[in-house]
Amino acid sequence: MVREGSSIDKALAVLEAIAEHHRVTDIAAATGVSKSTVHRILQSLVEWGFARTDGNGGYEPGPRILTLAGRVMNRFDPARQASQALRALHDRIGYTTHFAVRSGDEAVYVDKLEGRRPYQMPSRIGMSLRLHCTAIGKAVLAQLGADEVRSIVDRTGLPSAAPNTLTTVEGLLAHLVDVRARGYALDDEENLPGILCVAAPVFDHTGQVLGGISISGLAMDMSMEDLERFAPDVVAAAREVSLALGAPDPVLNR
Repeated sequence: MVREGSSIDKALAVLEAIAEHHRVTDIAAATGVSKSTVHRILQSLVEWGFARTDGNGGYEPGPRILTLAGRVMNRFDPARQASQALRALHDRIGYTTHFAVRSGDEAVYVDKLEGRRPYQMPSRIGMSLRLHCTAIGKAVLAQLGADEVRSIVDRTGLPSAAPNTLTTVEGLLAHLVDVRARGYALDDEENLPGILCVAAPVFDHTGQVLGGISISGLAMDMSMEDLERFAPDVVAAAREVSLALGAPDPVLNR
């Protein structure tokens, strides 16, 4: 519903509503705008190319929306959208913070903030990471179907990177069920001995998993209990980034 008397709000509400509703009556009901006003707004949207008639007495999004969306997405930088949430998480926790995006059968770090610790983590922007043995990787895999996970494993295998690496498909799939249920993944020295990590998935505007946000540190400096304590902050930061990327609420609330 829109504020009474706000013509801009009404126009934007109608524009958003035609993504799901086609009839003037349905758009009016969804927005709380009178049918006469909806019809007038739709006529203007058609003239501007943001809507078009569907041939059955209704309306649908017009080609100009796609053109505008394409221009925006060409300039869209996920790392820039994530920077504020990443910085806030880093300042709150104090350990190294990462943002990585999926790239085929792996993920790639696109941002990193070094922790306020007397050491540096052996990661860098542009570095790729395995999906099956890293916290961000498992956070991503947990959002995929079992068949897709199996296909990835068929291509990459499950090489043992550390003593705790999951190296069987069934073991990995069972583990991912738990990851998905709790909303975050843990790396208990599975990728590199002596390094712990917790990560949560980030979703894009289509509702698909894009990557993940994590915090990590040395096992001598943090414990698994610390990671569990930090997990809600990581999940909240990942949700904030997902919202900034336009992720739909049903995806974030499932």
